[in-house]
Amino acid sequence: MAGNWEATSDAVANVNPSDISDVIGSAALSDAGVVDNAIAAAHKAAPGWAASTPQQRFDVLDFIGDEILARCRELGELLSREEGKTLPEVIGEVARAGQIFKFFAGEALASVRPGISVDVTRAPFGVVGLITLWNIPITIPAWKIAPALA
Repeated sequence: MAGNWEATSDAVANVNPSDISDVIGSAALSDAGVVDNAIAAAHKAAPGWAASTPQQRFDVLDFIGDEILARCRELGELLSREEGKTLPEVIGEVARAGQIFKFFAGEALASVRPGISVDVTRAPFGVVGLITLWNIPITIPAWKIAPALA
């Protein structure tokens, strides 16, 4: 936790639904203790993120957006295999996720644009968890994660 991968010995095969001979990888199975550790690590990290500047938040979100966009094809191929969707559809979803992060990077700087006066009060809500649909696994979390981090 806290930025480190937590290994587990229990896993289930992640199989391509349109080609069941294609094992994409394995998905770790966890228990409540692992979840509790992740939540504790998030609580520990939250004050540092809450104290970050708008520029620091912009930099992080913009980097994430750039990285997703740069890896559209690679991520699209993985998600196409995982979901059984067509490659063009999934590449579009990946690109949208990258754009969402870049949009909210700009929103993080909304109050520091020259010549524009914006009164924004941002108060950290705290640690949250997401349970999202399996069939749009990058875009839906991006819609939630990017604005929360901004």
